[in-house]
Amino acid sequence: MEQRDRDLIAQIEAIVGPKGLLLGRDVTARPHLSWGRGQCPAKAIVRPGSTSELSQVMALCHRWGQSVVPWGGMSGLVNGAQCEAGDLALSLERMNRIEQLESDAGVMTVQAGAVLQQVQQAAEEAGWQFAVDLGARGSAQIGGMVATNAGGNSVVRYGMMREQVLGLEVVLADGTVLSSLNEMLKNNAGYDLKQMFIGSEGTLGIVTRAVLRLRPRCSSVQTALVALSRFEDVVTLLRRLGGELDGKLTAFEVMWQSHYHCLVAELAKHPAFLPTEYPFYVLVEASGSDPKRDEAHFMTLLESLLSSGTILDAVIAHASEQAAQLWALRDDAESLIKHLGPVAVFDISLPIRTMEAYITQLEQRLAEDYPASRLITFGHLGDGNLHLGIGPVEDKTGVESLVYRSLSEVNGSISAEHGIGLEKKPYLHRSRSEVEIQLMKKLKALLDPKGVLNPGKIF
Repeated sequence: MEQRDRDLIAQIEAIVGPKGLLLGRDVTARPHLSWGRGQCPAKAIVRPGSTSELSQVMALCHRWGQSVVPWGGMSGLVNGAQCEAGDLALSLERMNRIEQLESDAGVMTVQAGAVLQQVQQAAEEAGWQFAVDLGARGSAQIGGMVATNAGGNSVVRYGMMREQVLGLEVVLADGTVLSSLNEMLKNNAGYDLKQMFIGSEGTLGIVTRAVLRLRPRCSSVQTALVALSRFEDVVTLLRRLGGELDGKLTAFEVMWQSHYHCLVAELAKHPAFLPTEYPFYVLVEASGSDPKRDEAHFMTLLESLLSSGTILDAVIAHASEQAAQLWALRDDAESLIKHLGPVAVFDISLPIRTMEAYITQLEQRLAEDYPASRLITFGHLGDGNLHLGIGPVEDKTGVESLVYRSLSEVNGSISAEHGIGLEKKPYLHRSRSEVEIQLMKKLKALLDPKGVLNPGKIF
C-alpha cells in the first residue's frame, strides 16, 4: 500500500474507529461479484456506524478523489457492487437498526443496513406487513433494495420498492446529508427528490435511512399451483383472477414446462405436484382478512376455471408447509443454474401480449446459433417480468446480444428488477433513448462531479 493510501486509511479509521475498517485478508475474504463470487480487491472495506461517520468519510473521499463502491446485502445479479483494486468498498452492515415504528399509521423508519427479513418480522409483530418479499430476504438490505428499486413476488398487488418508500436520508458524493424523511402519503411540496435515488444503484448518493410504508397484515393466504395448455389461457387466468378476487391477487408466478420439468423430472429436486407434460404452470397466491370467506371464494373460482377448461389441473395448498413447498419449487433458481452451467441468466420486462412470440422466436434463434444450449423460462408475469436461464453457454456475449436484440424488437426492458450495474451496461441503449441516457449522465455529473460514487456502473 502506497503512502497516500496509508494516509487516507488512517484518516478514515480516525472517523469510523477500528471496528469500522477492514483491511488485508478481511477484505479479500469478502465476495464482490454476483452469486457470491470473487475475492474483493478493494484497498479497504469501510463500515460506518452512523450517518455522521459516513458523511465525514464521503467528504474526505471527495476531497481526495477516492472512488467508493457502496455495498448492500450483495444479493444483486448485475455486478453492481464490483470493485477495482483502487476502490474503497463501503458497507452499511453496521447501520442496521429499526429506529421507529408507528403502529397506528403503519410507518417504519429503518437504517439502510437493516435486513429485509428483520423488517418483515418487526412489521408483523406490530400487526402490519412490509409488502416487498424476495428469495434473498435473509441477506438483502433495505438500502440496496432502494438503490435497485427491488421488485419480488408481490409486485402485481403492491408494486415495487418505489411504492413502499415515503422518505429517504441520503449522503451525497461530497458528504452533504440530504434528509427527506417524509412520513406522509401525500406531499406535493416541490420536487420529490427521493425518487432520484431510488433505482440509481448508488451512483448519485448513498441511502442511509428510509421511511417505509407498511400494509395491513393479511390473516388469510390461499396458494395453488395450476396447469394450463396455452399461453392465451395464462393471460385469461391472470385477467380473471385479477378481476374476480376483489383485488386480493398477490402473486402470479408462471413456469414454462422447461422450468417445471427440469426441477421435478430431470433433477428430482421437488415433488411432482402435477404431471410434467403441461406447457405452463402458474403459482397463484391470494391474501385477505377473512379466512373462511376467502378460501370459499378462491375454491369456487378455481372450480369455475377448471370447468371452463382455462386450467387443466390444480393442486391447492391446505397448510403453510404445503404452500412453502410450492414456493420452494418456484424459487429454486440455484439448482437450475448449477444444472445448466455455465449459464447466462436474464431478468427482463416486456409487454404480456408479446411474451409468447418473444419466447418462441428466442428458442428458434438459440436452436440455430447455439444448438447445444437450452432455454428455461419462468417469471412473475403479472408485472411483465420474466427470468431466462440459457445454458450451457460458452459465448455469453453472443447470447446476450441475441436475447437483447430480440427484446428490443418488442420494446422490452433489459432490466426488470436488478438494475444495470456492469453486466447490462453495454446494452442500456436498447432500453433507453440517447436523450434519456444523456440526461442521466448530466444528473450524475451534477451530483457527483468527481465521479467517486460507484464509478463505471450503469453507463
